[in-house]
Amino acid sequence: MHYHLIGICGTAMASLAGMLQARGHKVTGSDQNVYPPMSTQLEELGIEIMQGYKAENADFPRDVTVVGNTIMRGNPELEEVLNRKMLYRSQAETVRDVFIRTGAGSADPNTALTDVRASAKKSLVIAGTHGKTTTTSIATWIAEVAGLNPTFLVGGVVQNFGQSFRVTDSDHFIIEGDEYDTAFFDKKPKFMSYLPEIAIINNIEFDHADIYKDIDAIKWQFSRLMNLVPGNGRLICGIDSPEVVAVLEQMKGKLHTTVETFGLGGNAKWQARNIDFGSDKMRFSVFHEGEKWGEFTTAMAGEFNVRNCLAVIIAADAWGISKEKIQEALDTFRSVKRRMEVRGVEKGVTVIDDFAHHPTAVDETLKALRQKYSEGRLIAVFEPRSRSSRLSVFEEAYKKAFSHADSVIIAGVFNPEDAKTYGEVLDVPKLVTDITDSGKPAITLPDADAIVEHLTPQLADGDVVAIMSNGGFGGIHEKLLTAISA
Repeated sequence: MHYHLIGICGTAMASLAGMLQARGHKVTGSDQNVYPPMSTQLEELGIEIMQGYKAENADFPRDVTVVGNTIMRGNPELEEVLNRKMLYRSQAETVRDVFIRTGAGSADPNTALTDVRASAKKSLVIAGTHGKTTTTSIATWIAEVAGLNPTFLVGGVVQNFGQSFRVTDSDHFIIEGDEYDTAFFDKKPKFMSYLPEIAIINNIEFDHADIYKDIDAIKWQFSRLMNLVPGNGRLICGIDSPEVVAVLEQMKGKLHTTVETFGLGGNAKWQARNIDFGSDKMRFSVFHEGEKWGEFTTAMAGEFNVRNCLAVIIAADAWGISKEKIQEALDTFRSVKRRMEVRGVEKGVTVIDDFAHHPTAVDETLKALRQKYSEGRLIAVFEPRSRSSRLSVFEEAYKKAFSHADSVIIAGVFNPEDAKTYGEVLDVPKLVTDITDSGKPAITLPDADAIVEHLTPQLADGDVVAIMSNGGFGGIHEKLLTAISA
């Protein structure tokens, strides 16, 4: 079959493109303003990308058009697909029908619903406001080391595999479960399509202010995910998150599956204790229902990564993976691109690339970097680029989010005119003033070039620059490293 993906360079869409190609399908796509790592991944796969969204793109024959969730009415290519009444589907339902529900059976989504020979895979879905990509990546590598040979789709490039997806004939499927809506024609979260046998919910916070009115709207969606887990599955919930606790309380007596709770203390069934934040490795003990269950180490940094590891340890145990294999995987896990990724070190200056854009993610990332790099200066560079981070709704939270940095640089809001369509735009100069008034040096500069020009002369041996954005940020990482070396 021939699949054409509109918005192919989105993280999930690019991964789906690779998966469809691996299954033997022809794949093309269209997008605009593309940037690595997904554009690079597609180029390496040899998948043709049409630049820009044009009505004439619909002239190319295909069996199915997959519409990305950033593609809205008014897009000229989408409008032509609708005018011609062409068959279209969402990314999430394509993943479900081609790769989860059919297992290694028919690759045709039209037969997936009727083929009684179809064999559904055992699906592990990792959800939560924060930590999805890293947790999913840890899960894929632990399952791989244990010999389960999983199919997977992750919202970032897993460095152990060098890509964000894989297709195999095994019975195990691992996927990052996004709470963002599915498509212009399907407003439920993508995670509702993934048929979880095991679901991990790391945490719940308010996010995606462009589509969710308040925290209650988000909690309701996560309660729906909880209710999907079957009786022979596991629901793994991080109860260090108050909102997860609140949803579990609302669902008491309504869930028909085994619930496993985890955290760093409290009443969690599974707990990580005795955490030692070493400069090279973190060490922690796992307790199950009060009894010591195991000892583990990881080269990842930060308390939040202890929680991520703990969640996957519980899922791995449910799939029969031994403690020894879990530790072997943690020893060899190479993390994810754009998650506290060291992009380079020049003249003693370490440049970090991180995807953080929600205030909690910014805070946790900087906290972890401060623990890991305790001697030098930590400079935070932030670009408000995601739909929510460009809005004023998180302005108060951002004031506190940079507390672990020694100084802060905030770029101008990315595409502010577009941001206005979703609500009141973040007032960056006011935010900078508020951060400065709190005693933290902070400035705003319009773009990557201005930041590099300002920052480079001030850097010294031992400094760490944490660059946080969910986009390409004007190629700032390479520009900064080049400027430092010169």
